[in-house]
Amino acid sequence: MPPDPVLDLLRRAPQLAGLCTQNGWIDNDTLVYEVLEDRPGRLLLAVQLEEIVMEGAGCVADRKPCYGRVEVIVTADGVPQSVRIP
Repeated sequence: MPPDPVLDLLRRAPQLAGLCTQNGWIDNDTLVYEVLEDRPGRLLLAVQLEEIVMEGAGCVADRKPCYGRVEVIVTADGVPQSVRIP
């Protein structure tokens, strides 16, 4: 399966931390998206992920489902460039 450039960008985007509710870490292995709108220059995505919540001792305390909408700016040839939370 060829690499997904949108998923690659989302996995590196610090903006996705804005979807987290517990100040935890994003588990990139759980990150999935669905394209809601495909317009010239941008994609509107529905994003789902799990947030890993840690205890003070460094152990995983919980995993919280998180979701939201994300806008991806794309070039004229369809290459994803940046992410923002609308």
